Amino acid sequence: MSHHHQSVRTPSFFSLRRGLVPFRRSPIASVLAGAALLASGSLHAADGPSVAELQAEIARLKEIIARQAISNAPATSTTSATSATSGQAASTASPATAQAGKTAAPEEVDTLGAVTVRSRNRIERLQDVPLSVSVVTGKELDRLQATDIGAIAQRVSNVSWNQGNQRTSSLSIRGIGKQGQTEAQDPSVGLIVDGVNYAYNALSSSYDFTDVEAVEVTRGPQGTLLGKNTSVGVINVTTRRPSFTPDASYSLTFGQNDTVQGRFSAGGSIIDDLLAWRGTLSVSKGAGDITNLYNKNITYTNKDRVSGRVQFLLTPTKDFSARIAFDAQPRAGETTNGRTINTPTPTTFANGTANTLSTDASTRLARRWFTQLGSYTYQNDYLNGGGQNAVNNDYQRPLITGSNGASAELNWNLGTHTLTSITAYKDYHFNAVNDEGTPFDIYRNAGGFWNDYRQASQELRLTSQPGGKVDYQTGLFFLDVTNSADYRRQWANDAGAWFASASQYSTLDKDGAGRYLLQNSLDGLNMSFNSPAGLQKIRNKSAAAFAQADWHLNDDFTLTTGLRYTYENRTNTASTLLKDYGFAPELNPVAINGVQLGGFSSNSAGVLNAGNTASQLTLADQTANKYFGTTITGAAGSAYNSLSTAQKAQVAAAKALRQSQIGVLFNPVQAEAFKGGLPAFVISPSYKINDNVTGYASWQYGEKAGISQVTNGVSNLVKAEKTSAFEFGLKSALLDNKLILNAALFVMDIKDYQQAVRVLDVYTTNLNNDGTNYYTSATGNVPKVRAQGLEIDGVYSGLPNTLVRFSGAYNDARYKSFTNSAQPSENGYTGAAPYRDVSGQALPGAAKYSFNVGIDYRIPVLGNREFHASTNTLYNSKYNSDNALSDYGWVAAKSITDLAIGIGSRNQSYDLSLVLKNAFNDNTPLLKTWNSFTPAVPRWIGVTLSGKL
Repeated sequence: MSHHHQSVRTPSFFSLRRGLVPFRRSPIASVLAGAALLASGSLHAADGPSVAELQAEIARLKEIIARQAISNAPATSTTSATSATSGQAASTASPATAQAGKTAAPEEVDTLGAVTVRSRNRIERLQDVPLSVSVVTGKELDRLQATDIGAIAQRVSNVSWNQGNQRTSSLSIRGIGKQGQTEAQDPSVGLIVDGVNYAYNALSSSYDFTDVEAVEVTRGPQGTLLGKNTSVGVINVTTRRPSFTPDASYSLTFGQNDTVQGRFSAGGSIIDDLLAWRGTLSVSKGAGDITNLYNKNITYTNKDRVSGRVQFLLTPTKDFSARIAFDAQPRAGETTNGRTINTPTPTTFANGTANTLSTDASTRLARRWFTQLGSYTYQNDYLNGGGQNAVNNDYQRPLITGSNGASAELNWNLGTHTLTSITAYKDYHFNAVNDEGTPFDIYRNAGGFWNDYRQASQELRLTSQPGGKVDYQTGLFFLDVTNSADYRRQWANDAGAWFASASQYSTLDKDGAGRYLLQNSLDGLNMSFNSPAGLQKIRNKSAAAFAQADWHLNDDFTLTTGLRYTYENRTNTASTLLKDYGFAPELNPVAINGVQLGGFSSNSAGVLNAGNTASQLTLADQTANKYFGTTITGAAGSAYNSLSTAQKAQVAAAKALRQSQIGVLFNPVQAEAFKGGLPAFVISPSYKINDNVTGYASWQYGEKAGISQVTNGVSNLVKAEKTSAFEFGLKSALLDNKLILNAALFVMDIKDYQQAVRVLDVYTTNLNNDGTNYYTSATGNVPKVRAQGLEIDGVYSGLPNTLVRFSGAYNDARYKSFTNSAQPSENGYTGAAPYRDVSGQALPGAAKYSFNVGIDYRIPVLGNREFHASTNTLYNSKYNSDNALSDYGWVAAKSITDLAIGIGSRNQSYDLSLVLKNAFNDNTPLLKTWNSFTPAVPRWIGVTLSGKL
């Protein structure tokens, strides 16, 4: 916001819109007029998206002027000013920045002091925002082919993309948010795309962000002027908007692993000064770097994405505009799960006792059942494909994802205010079929997942004109979410031999009848399984009112205050049931937790219990006939009773094996609803020390909704998460505006942090009824978490032809109080406590040090051409990747460098670049456990041809 205010109201874009035709007749005058408005700082959010439309028009006209200047005066270069963010154009270059001869400054240099952002729903200088905010331009992302959210996160320090699949990946800021993965839980880090809030982590993970104008990262709780409240920060993505000026651009990339990527964007006027459009099409195809030896056409992680977006801008009157947008990503498959390389399971636990449950060559894989396959070896197949970093999975399938969306943004100029309405719909589909990691027929779906998500939102916002002693925004926000989530598992004919205990296996794998029981014990069994519940029907309704005001106490001192109140109503109905009894319904228990399964009752030795009905006794006789050929004669139950003690023991072993794998079942349970209000506020004074230095302090408070959920058939309500964030920062322009340097000290305290914890397993405790309390892992609340440290962001333009962007952070994120954490794998020995105290330890995924450096070098060569080189390096210090903080989970410090080198025409009609991702081939794993790791994505090389048509 500007600290110097005029009593005369700024003219709105609507009053200037009818001057668009004169703009085209006199582009130089138009550019100068627009630049003057921008330089004065008088264009603010009161003009809303209409200002952005005007600025986009100005930017394009300036490009035309620059091209004309180049063609008319080849010996002189002029600096083309472009926006550094969110659809804004910067002021025109001053004469001092223009360089003669063959010297050309990077295109962003003249905007260093005037970078504008939308982080607070208004157009304002980054240097005037009293918060820790980072900006990445769309052009920077384009140059390095950074189109997915993970690549975008690499451009900013203290922001992490936590690797998982398309559903379980998540964003974290300041080390907070790694474990936000359950369907009924809000993300810790919000994502906003073109004004539409994505209220589900998965919406960000499988989408290519193309034709992007800018990405802004705002840290700390948000909500006093944004649509959806968030607890630790927001990433705001703004794509390029429709314009009445025609343009078209393309990008085509060919690279390693059969990679082909195509991007095309175009737009312009449909009806002059009334209707404009913009469309974007993106296609990404390519194989992954890890091969499945069982089926070499399946690779990890391949790319198979097609997405499109079309927007329309309607301006029927001087006081009204509408932007209508549609986006679609048809369903396609990418093999993400299974990108795991097994390592030998430690033979001892942390206390030195032997690990008898190891799944390596000495135990399960050594069983006769599996050694029959002579071509399979533990070293070459189970571990790492004979050193190839390959896997051997018989039933891994690509994860299917798809998404559709629509939004309508309407703006009315009411004179002293602007009224904005954003109506939006977004859906998401996810389907996973997973393998257990071997070529054996153990699972046909090892924990698959079917998910259909839908959200509808409505935002109304009233914004005052800037000027005077106070300017403000106020609004209402409504969100309605439905999410149907079905966790699935299906066993196959090798499952019995894999999951049988040592005693069960020795009992069954001794003769033909026993092996038949061993195979049928689990083969074909299909269930919606308990993780954390089989079928969930989630409904979240949110309604909020918010307001924020900037009180300009004098020309140098501004106090920002904001308040929000959100009311949440969240419900969840869950169940875990068998969908198919497979090949052996006769081996079912009688019932589990009230869920009737139709089996007969027998004890641990296989002897029939008293109380079996006639139909149950008949089923027992049929079992004796099916597996042992016993003739059914006489009274019901007589055939089964005629079995030998050893035969009954085999039936008992098969039934026990089956029941252990079924686990917990429960009929539909309505979880306790989360209903209540969530307050949020901000208090942030800022003081302009001089023209180049501004200091600020802020206190941000926000809450994340509690979770309505079921754990093992019992309602387990999770409390709301409460975050207080304090910042003290300086924003400065130094060295004659060649260095922009911003720094912030922060402390962020969180109460009732939502993540996986150990909770009392009421179901198992009541079932066993032996005086012992049993525990399980479920999403719950950690009493206290704190993140504190220092963040810096900067841009330096003092080197010829070079622009350097940098950011860094020292971040100490720790559990202040967490006494009921899950035990890591190495503590799986008999007698270990059901949970442990990790108070004082660093959060998983939270690196203490991180920094990012991006360098852009551009210089004219060969007449009307330009050589350019761009690089981006992200460094993270070591962190623990295991949610249970295993000693085996530490990931070493690593750095990833992306590089692009190329040459193109200065009028941007073509450009040819060589692109390298992970140029120095850092192979530090992404995740580690005590017996597996997720390998890094190796170096990738491609060639990109791009340009404007």
